[in-house]
Amino acid sequence: MFKKVRYYIFLRDVAILTISAFGGPQAHFGMLLELMVKKRGYLDEKELIELHALCQILPGPTSTQTLTAIGFKIGGPPLAYLTLLVWLTPAFLIMTFAGIAITVFNEDQISLEFTKYIHPIAVGIVGYSAFTIIKKVVKGPLAIVLMIASALISFYIQTPYVFPILLIVGGGVSAFNFRKQPREEKGELNINWSNFILWAGVFLFAAVLGGVTNSLGVRIFENFYRNGSLIFGGGQVLIPLLYTEFVEFKSYLTSEEFLSGFALVQALPGPVFSFSAFIGAISLKEFGVYSQIFGAIMAALGVFLPGTFLIFFVIRFWEELKKYRIIRASIDGVSAVSSGMILAATFLLFLPLQSEPINYVIMPATFLILAFTKIPTPILILVGLVAGVLI
Repeated sequence: MFKKVRYYIFLRDVAILTISAFGGPQAHFGMLLELMVKKRGYLDEKELIELHALCQILPGPTSTQTLTAIGFKIGGPPLAYLTLLVWLTPAFLIMTFAGIAITVFNEDQISLEFTKYIHPIAVGIVGYSAFTIIKKVVKGPLAIVLMIASALISFYIQTPYVFPILLIVGGGVSAFNFRKQPREEKGELNINWSNFILWAGVFLFAAVLGGVTNSLGVRIFENFYRNGSLIFGGGQVLIPLLYTEFVEFKSYLTSEEFLSGFALVQALPGPVFSFSAFIGAISLKEFGVYSQIFGAIMAALGVFLPGTFLIFFVIRFWEELKKYRIIRASIDGVSAVSSGMILAATFLLFLPLQSEPINYVIMPATFLILAFTKIPTPILILVGLVAGVLI
C-alpha cells in the first residue's frame, strides 16, 4: 500500500513538472533537484547528477530519460513507462493540435502572416543553442576540427543518411585520444542485453514493416525512431536532422511550417521532442484529421521510445562502463559533431527567410536577449506572436 501511495505521489510530481518545466534540460535539472531530491528524497544529489550526466551522453531526450530513469529506480519498468506517458502528454496534445490547426489554416487559405516574426526568433533561438552547446562541449583543436567539418558536411550534403555517419566517425576519431583520459580501476562488466535487443528489434521490425506495407504512418514511426536513436545532446540537436529529412529531403512540410512549430514548442513546458508530434501531424495532412492524429502518435512514439529503451539498458552497468577511457574519449567526438550539426541548422533555417530588414534585426536581437538577459524563451515567442497580430 505504501508503495502505491509513493508511486501516485511521484506521478503527481511528474505532472507538476509537465506544466511548469520551461527552458530545456539545463533548466529542468534545477527543477528536478529541487522537487525530486530536496523535497521528496527519491534519490540524493550525487545520484541525480550522475544520472543526468549519463542521459546527456546517451541518444535521446535528456530530461525525459532522467525522469523515466528515476521512475525506473523507484518502481521498475511499469512506473517508468507511466512516467514517460504523464511527462509527454500535455506538450504532445498541444503540438498535435497545432499541426492540425496549421493544416486547416492552409486549406481554408487563412493567412499565417501573424507568425512572420516568430520565424526569425526561432532562427535566433537555434543560433543561441548552437553557441551555448559549442561553448560547453567543444574543447581543444580536435573538437574544433570535428565541429567545423560536421557543420560544413551537414550544410552541403542535405540528406538524413549523413548524420549517423558523422556521429560514428566523430566518436571513432576522438576515441584515439583515449590516453588523455585518466585511468580508473575497472570491475566486472555484467550486461543484461534485453532492452538493447528490444531497441534493435523494434528498429528492424519498423524498417521491414514500412518497406513491406509502404504505410506512411509506419514509415513516420521508423524515421523518428531512427532519429531518436541518433540524437546526442537533447532537443536542439534534433532540429537539423528533422529539418533535413522532412523539409529538404521529403518535403512533408514547408520551412515556414517547420519554424512555426519549432517556435511554439520553445514556448511550451515539457520535452522539446514533442515537436515530433507537430511534424507527424502535418506529414499526414492529405489523409484527414484522424490520420494526422495517428501520424502524431507514431512520430512521438518513434522519437521517445529508443531513448527509453537505451537508458534502461545502460543504467544497469553504467558505473563500470564509464571507467573505460575509450568510451569517455569517444563521447567528446560525438558531442563536437552534434554541435556542428546545430551550427549548420542555424544557417539552413536562415536561408528560407524573406530578405526583409526586420528579420536581420530580430535574429541577432533574440540571440543577444537570450545571452545577456534572463528573459525566458516563451516570453519572446509570445511577444513575436502578438507583434505579428498587431502589425
